[in-house]
Amino acid sequence: MTVSGKNQLVQQVLDSREAPSIIKELNSALETEMQKRQAFYDAMSTEELKTEFINGEVIVHSPVKIVHNEISLNLAFILRTYVSRNKLGFVGHEKIMVRLSRNDYEPDVCYFNNSIAKDFEKGQSLFPAPSLAVEVLSKNTAGRDRGIKMQDYAAHGVEEYWIIDAQKERLEQYVLEGKQFELHKKSNEGQLHSVSVAGLSFPIEAIFNEQKAEEVVFQILSTKN
Repeated sequence: MTVSGKNQLVQQVLDSREAPSIIKELNSALETEMQKRQAFYDAMSTEELKTEFINGEVIVHSPVKIVHNEISLNLAFILRTYVSRNKLGFVGHEKIMVRLSRNDYEPDVCYFNNSIAKDFEKGQSLFPAPSLAVEVLSKNTAGRDRGIKMQDYAAHGVEEYWIIDAQKERLEQYVLEGKQFELHKKSNEGQLHSVSVAGLSFPIEAIFNEQKAEEVVFQILSTKN
């Protein structure tokens, strides 16, 4: 929702004769949601499955399929090697809990640049919005990955968002323009040039092919800083 849209909604509530009761109900609902969110944090430390907190509901994800695991590992392998080699920040995989203003997500892969990662502590379990978020689509998550997550990531200043279609072996690269993401690239071939990870470029094919991913990593390690 745009700023003007929010202002219109607020004005509609204020113009209503029921404004006090509407606001009271909203406050009560949000307080209940915050209590559920705190309970989610308390349980999260022992939760082995991937879990997220979205609009007041705890979402427990099913175990991933092999193809999903291979794709996320290939990406994490490439990103972590490049980021570590060039001392650019921190790369997280799977169980990194990103805490936004209302919702909590665990991106399949994410990257935090140095300006964000410099304040991280070893015992940290909740993280701010990353510079780059990556989600590998599944039948059960596609709606959220393209909907509420995409909107939330953009609203919280995530610079770049990759959506990976495992079945079609296709990458969608979105770049933040103002307050929303714009599609920058949609392909299953050619080079991917990251906007948020300075200087990172590699064949899209490497996302879906372990051998190609290894070749990219070897090239990164062979390049002099």
